[in-house]
Order: sequence, then C-alpha cells, then structure tokens
Amino acid sequence: MVTSDLLEEIGQKETDKGEIVNRVIRNPELIPEIIEGLRDKKARIKYGCAKILRLLSEKKPEVLYPRFEFFAGLLDSENSFLKWDAIHVLGNLAAADSEGKFEKILDRYLDPIPGPVLITAANTIGGTAKIALAKPAFTERITGELLKVEKAKYQTDECRNVALEQTIDSFDRFFAQIEDREPVIALVQRQLKNTRNATRKRAEKFLKKWG
Repeated sequence: MVTSDLLEEIGQKETDKGEIVNRVIRNPELIPEIIEGLRDKKARIKYGCAKILRLLSEKKPEVLYPRFEFFAGLLDSENSFLKWDAIHVLGNLAAADSEGKFEKILDRYLDPIPGPVLITAANTIGGTAKIALAKPAFTERITGELLKVEKAKYQTDECRNVALEQTIDSFDRFFAQIEDREPVIALVQRQLKNTRNATRKRAEKFLKKWG
C-alpha cells in the first residue's frame, strides 16, 4: 500500500500525537485514513494509528462512535495489540452509545475476564468501569463477571493477584451504583490476605473508603 503523508507523520516517534488528535477532531474525514493505517505493514505506522484512535476515543468518543462496529470486530483480532486497543476504545465509546450498540457486544467484551490471558483480561477489567458508569443498566452484569476473577484461570496465581488488584480498582469507580454490594465487599476483604503486597494495599484502601 502507498503510505500517505499523514500516516508517515503518525509513524514518526517525535510526532505530537495530541496535536494530530486535535486535527482529527476538527477534520473527522481523516478517520478512515487512520483506520486504514491499522493495516500498514510498518509497525510504527500501524501502532501509531492505533494510539491516535485510542486517544481520540478518550477525548471525543462521539467522533469515533460511527465506527463502533469496526472496533467491535477487532475484539476477535489475532493481533493482540490491536485487540487491546479496541478494548480501550470500546470502553470509551460507551459514553457515546446513543443507539444501544453495546448491548449486542457486551458478552463478547466481557468474555476475556475469566482468562486465560492476563493482559487481555486486565484491559477488559479496566474498561468495565467506564461501561458501568456510562451504562448503569449493565452494572449488575458487569459486577457478576468481575466477581469471577477470584477463581479465574490465568497463566499463574500471581497473574490472578494482578487481575484482582485491577478488579478492586474498577469496583471502586462504580461501587456507589452497585445494588448487591455484599459479595463485592466479601471479595475485597479476602484480598487482605492476598500474597501480593500491592493487591493487599488496594483492598485496604477500598475498605477504608467503602467498607
């Protein structure tokens, strides 16, 4: 493929990605070109475009919302990096979901949480808080999935401890809107004996705030 000047600019390490994001917000017609850049053979361009789209979803999710189905398709990508970026982008797009598209993909989105890949699970767990805050009706479904982390099958027990820390972080962000809080409090209390120091401290902080 012939690489455009914009994609070459995105692929440069010294490029101000924030400035490009602002440019795209002013000129949304650039989005298809950046999405096409995800197919570029040059890694610096491919992942530079992925970063632009991720930043764009954080700053102006409504601009990317018309591409919701494209990012939903990336949940099944064999490229783990693009899959992880799609998880982040979709989490941000929940705030712009005026057409109820998330209902159709929520189960697929949550599917990585029980394992086996920690990074995919952790990215998903982080995204759940954004979705719950944007879509309160999903709160109980998301809570139920996060409670599975305690018995999840990742590569190692330490991976599960890392995922539990991420889970406590996510619960902290939307705990106020959870109706049945007892199972969540119980899970966090059990982490006071977690073998991972950072997870124990996160549990202590959570319980001091909510317990």
